[in-house]
Amino acid sequence: MVPPPAIPDAVTAPPALVVPHPKPAKPARPVTDSASELPADQPAHPPAPQISPQLSPDEQANYQHKTKEDLEVAERNLQQANGKTHSAAQEDLKEKIRRFIEQSRDATKAGDLARAQNLAQKARLLSVELVESL
Repeated sequence: MVPPPAIPDAVTAPPALVVPHPKPAKPARPVTDSASELPADQPAHPPAPQISPQLSPDEQANYQHKTKEDLEVAERNLQQANGKTHSAAQEDLKEKIRRFIEQSRDATKAGDLARAQNLAQKARLLSVELVESL
């Protein structure tokens, strides 16, 4: 029979862990007001140009017609949903439809007919989904 190994008298502590501390970030440079350095007649940032396709008069009329139809369907479907109890998902859908309708009208006022039609179409599609879920 083999005797068990001898237990040392003094228990040695494990080596201390050294965690390196990251260097502190360099202080940011002070921001200078570059707008004050510009001449008074030059704006700080020129307005962003609006990029929209050049549409023929027929295409413009077509976009306006489709937008009007889609908005009418979306609004009619929203009215059909009024007065009924809705789940949280249905309430969220109603809010999205309202936002798309508003954004479509804003795009129409800004002359971005393609975007207005796209947003109106989204509102119509979501409103159909809403009515089918009732």
